[in-house]
Amino acid sequence: MTKIVVKLSKERMYDLVRAPVITEKATLGSQHNQVSFKVPLDARKPEIKAAVEGVFNVKVKAVNTSILKGKRKIFRGRPGQRSDVKKAMVTLAEGHSIDVTTGI
Repeated sequence: MTKIVVKLSKERMYDLVRAPVITEKATLGSQHNQVSFKVPLDARKPEIKAAVEGVFNVKVKAVNTSILKGKRKIFRGRPGQRSDVKKAMVTLAEGHSIDVTTGI
């Protein structure tokens, strides 16, 4: 297993961690020391790990990502499609935590 070291600017870190995901399922992950964030579609796992560690000053154990495809909807009588969204489920190391209710 090779270790990837990623150098990010502060602007890129804040761009990668867009918003926390506050859902019932995401809050259940907090029992297992997990926090979920919305991230850009072009974000990679090593970048997300470096950004969360840099912004929140915590140690990240693992990063899992998923892309949610946009639904087809009707806007004002015309068919359209919502944007795709990428979520990152970040598992933190023991003893570390992030309070998503306070903000950055």
